[in-house]
Amino acid sequence: MPLIDTPPSLPEAVRSRLAQATRFFTPVDGGRMSWYAWGNAHSAQPPVVLFHGGSGSWTHWVHAILPLVDAGRYVVAADLPGFGQSDKPDRGGDADALSEPLAQGLANLFEGRPIHLVGFSFGGLSAGLMLAAEAERERRGEPRRVNAQRMVFVGAPAMGVVPERQFELKAWRHLETEAERDAIHKYNLGALMLAHPQNIEGLAFEIHKANMANDRGGRRRLAHTDILARSLPPVTSEVYAIYGQYDALYKAWIGQLEAAYRQAAPQFKGMQLIEGAGHWVQFEAPEAFNTALAQVLA
Repeated sequence: MPLIDTPPSLPEAVRSRLAQATRFFTPVDGGRMSWYAWGNAHSAQPPVVLFHGGSGSWTHWVHAILPLVDAGRYVVAADLPGFGQSDKPDRGGDADALSEPLAQGLANLFEGRPIHLVGFSFGGLSAGLMLAAEAERERRGEPRRVNAQRMVFVGAPAMGVVPERQFELKAWRHLETEAERDAIHKYNLGALMLAHPQNIEGLAFEIHKANMANDRGGRRRLAHTDILARSLPPVTSEVYAIYGQYDALYKAWIGQLEAAYRQAAPQFKGMQLIEGAGHWVQFEAPEAFNTALAQVLA
């Protein structure tokens, strides 16, 4: 019997391997947060920790997990608080409300062991704010709980290089029929997540629809600010960035992003643009993304 639910449209061999994840729980206020792990926990390489995007779950990483495992990595993917199978924190659903439960969870799971942290979109923003909060703890003389040697931002927002919001999503919860809701889910996938309409059907839609049903995070406004850029200066982790060439968050301003990271992050090491891919780059161009990620984690 599988240990976790996996998207039915995945090839059976992939589903079977992903379904054998080990599941862990850490506290979120009065509830709990779910984490899923694959691979050898005693690997000599730092574990790779994956934070998904907004309205998502660990399934945002379905094409990235097994290549990492096959390369000898211990991989841990979160359902962020308020998403997937994790409870929502009492303090709210935006990225700044997640810093404490994420830091506590990583401290419980790794006890200061060096990790490589990879955050997609809202998950990257959440990770950046958490690392900034940990740096502030250290400044106050308190122990830092998260030892992130490397931080990889994948399609992360809030870097302050766009003059205005680059996309608009449509509401769907008020709609009465499943067909109407499905149509809006597909529209939103095209507006934000994927660059090519042919990629919307099938697995992407299946994952997105299931994740939207479990989104309890509430409204998220920080992604449309420059808060990540303002939070990075005290972060001492090595910082890398991987983005799709056609990321809907940035569009014509994607070319200004590398300079923004270089100015904000003291340990910025470089940025890779994946040709032909949109915001959900690890899904839309998995081979190129996995190659890029392997390079920055090596």
